[in-house]
Amino acid sequence: MNPNWRSFLESADGVFDGETSELLNFGDAAAELLVASRQTVLVPLTHLGLIEASGEEAKAFLHSQFTSDINHLAGGQAQHSGWCSAKGRMQASFLTWRSGDSYQLALAGDLQEATQKRLQMFVLRAKVKLTSLTDNTILLGLSGPQAGEALADAALPCPAEPMTTAQSNAVTVIRLDASRFIIAAPESAKAELWQKLTVKARPAGVPAWRWLDIQAAFPLVTLATKEEFVPQMADFEKIGGVSFHKGCYPGQEIVARTQYLGKVKRHLFRLNSQQALKAGDELHSPDNPDQACGKVMTAAPSPAGGYEALAVVQSNFSNNVHLGSREGPLLQAAAVNPA
Repeated sequence: MNPNWRSFLESADGVFDGETSELLNFGDAAAELLVASRQTVLVPLTHLGLIEASGEEAKAFLHSQFTSDINHLAGGQAQHSGWCSAKGRMQASFLTWRSGDSYQLALAGDLQEATQKRLQMFVLRAKVKLTSLTDNTILLGLSGPQAGEALADAALPCPAEPMTTAQSNAVTVIRLDASRFIIAAPESAKAELWQKLTVKARPAGVPAWRWLDIQAAFPLVTLATKEEFVPQMADFEKIGGVSFHKGCYPGQEIVARTQYLGKVKRHLFRLNSQQALKAGDELHSPDNPDQACGKVMTAAPSPAGGYEALAVVQSNFSNNVHLGSREGPLLQAAAVNPA
């Protein structure tokens, strides 16, 4: 994380975790969660990293590596993308958009360095340059009923449709859904943007954005869940993250076979718990004594109390899911996309 950005957020009363350096809150975590559920919040997305792919062969390179159809990603559009291992397991997930002739790839910050390094191994002689933008670009999450007005206060455009983008000078606004936006801006613009956006949006920590991700059923792959899931296990194809009409990419044969043979036994579920949950937590069922029946992808405190999470769970054991062991706390699980 850019130390200047961190210092700025600390001067705005941002509280960071001493061990993980995660932005926890701006002084009142519980109140921020409540605001996120009802009103408008501004969240510095310090848990994300950003990679730029540029060069005349960047499109062809990414299309050959990712699960989505990069060839048809037009300017003004965004899409979810996955990068799989040869075994079809997701190594990373991205929000991908065009910036001129280059491509911006937002992913979990704890995967950014290793992902960029490994992607670079496959560039070979292709005319592609991979650059980390994490230290000179800030990512802000804006959510709530006054999000459009907050963008207007900052003289920023408001994309009309979900998964579309709009640019103003060096700032890009990506609309995720009806009420959520991501703003990518130069680090040098942080003070001006913060002053204008916080007129109508309350600052909130990363846990508030994770809770919003859970409500939106967005399954972000992190270090704790790297190479754990075939895309369909996380319902990734349901958010447009997988194209079944494109050419080869790493793991494509397994992903396609999984789809067409209909052998996906694990799917994305929302969990409710009175116990703390975190990404990577294993889930068990007394009905399945031999192995774990699922794993948490992302988790956050709930505005209603307790915790909520997205988890990949074996569907036929979802009525009897326990945290950590077969004797652990019983969790409530509901399918994100019921069959």
